[in-house]
Amino acid sequence: MKFTKMQGTGNDYVYVNCFEEEVKEPEKTAVMVSDRHFGIGSDGLILICPSDLADCRMRMFNEDGSEGTMCGNGIRCVGKYVYDHGIVRKKEILVETKGGIKRLELTTDGDRVTSVKVDMGVPELTSELPEKISVCGNEYEFTGISVGNPHAVYFVEDTETLDLEKDGPFFEHHPRFPDRVNSEFVQLIDRTHIRMRVWERGSGETWACGTGATASAVACVLMGYTEPVVEVALKGGSLMIEWDKASNHVYMTGPAVEVFSGEIEMP
Repeated sequence: MKFTKMQGTGNDYVYVNCFEEEVKEPEKTAVMVSDRHFGIGSDGLILICPSDLADCRMRMFNEDGSEGTMCGNGIRCVGKYVYDHGIVRKKEILVETKGGIKRLELTTDGDRVTSVKVDMGVPELTSELPEKISVCGNEYEFTGISVGNPHAVYFVEDTETLDLEKDGPFFEHHPRFPDRVNSEFVQLIDRTHIRMRVWERGSGETWACGTGATASAVACVLMGYTEPVVEVALKGGSLMIEWDKASNHVYMTGPAVEVFSGEIEMP
């Protein structure tokens, strides 16, 4: 199977061009290629497919094989891939996802995409503001936001003191979230800057999460903590999130990088 390894702010996926390749069992393939000892190593698998509704379609699978609804960092890399490889040679493109059709604006240097701005749509509040739950004997307040994926945003004093390796699964599988949830832990820096760590359902802690950064910025604005334009610092870099109150749409801008391409032998 031919593949391309790409990353957006350290959130790395294995991408397969399904205009040319067929992946018959993407759930099993995602588990295999994500393994960092016996596979390629990634946070999951993303298939770039033809679409009857948009310029292309994105299917995203977590490293445990479960299919995700949307992926903010992943969709930026999809935009870069289809432009750089001549599949869609436009600087404004539409990508079909399980969470709806997303519009991308591509910034190029020469004939290569360097960054992508994604219209993440209208955010949806999915909890009280805020709501309380108990995890590992401690009480936490969260704000539930959906931007294609479900997110629970928690505000903490210091993101670096969190033991997500131990506590992350308890947040993901809390009875309050029967379908599991992505959990963001946010530290406020000032009115235009926040720091965030994320525990993604099906993948664990990742270096970045585009939908998570978007949900976190929306929660900050709703709580009155920040301005509508926020820079979100993640383990793998930074994303700019802008909530345009006139249209009620949220926009995410960040890098997209192609790491390498190759072939992997399938069982």
